[in-house]
Amino acid sequence: MMSAFKIKTLCSFVFLTLFSLAHAATFDIKNNCPYTVWAGAVPGGGKKLNNGETWQISAAPGTTQARIWARTNCNFDASGKGKCETGDCGGVLECKGYGSPPNTLAEYALAQYANQDYIDISNIDGFNVPMEFSSISPGCSRVIKCTAEIVKECPNELKVPGGCNGPCPVFKTEEHCCNSGNCGPTIFSKFFKDRCPDAYSYPKDDPTSLFVCPTGTNYKVVFCP
Repeated sequence: MMSAFKIKTLCSFVFLTLFSLAHAATFDIKNNCPYTVWAGAVPGGGKKLNNGETWQISAAPGTTQARIWARTNCNFDASGKGKCETGDCGGVLECKGYGSPPNTLAEYALAQYANQDYIDISNIDGFNVPMEFSSISPGCSRVIKCTAEIVKECPNELKVPGGCNGPCPVFKTEEHCCNSGNCGPTIFSKFFKDRCPDAYSYPKDDPTSLFVCPTGTNYKVVFCP
């Protein structure tokens, strides 16, 4: 027979689990590109998306440092092992870690200060696929887009197969990576900012690139909107 303490503990666990599930944010991920992409998400894993296909994931309140991105030109075997030209996450279909640059990122942190979610699109790790990150709940009308011809117009110093790399992954200097938290825009970050003004172009780009929605909002991420 279970003790009263164990029963109370179990009930508390079940309640907290149901509470988290009830208030988890959903993310509807759709591929509008005319080619196949392999979506990656942390948390979430990964999934192959042909043109027009969708994938829904969820994340619990309090989730931070989360991101969603597209991988391109991938080849996986039956066990889910392989490689992608851009956005590869350790050579596996089901991502456990972040993708390799270049990759356009949808980033979020849920249920933060004052019951707000923080959302953004980032080009700090470069650009591989056009993206929209937006709310699908009535309480928030935020729409963030980065749909410029960045790959075609990419500076020679940042060009890589399938994408346009960010200056930090390429140069690995304090000027571009801002590890000390004291840096400003550069000629390369301005290249991204001029084309996608609502997206992060360097690490201290918060004032024009970080947006909020009320906690409880659900979202969509569209590749090639």
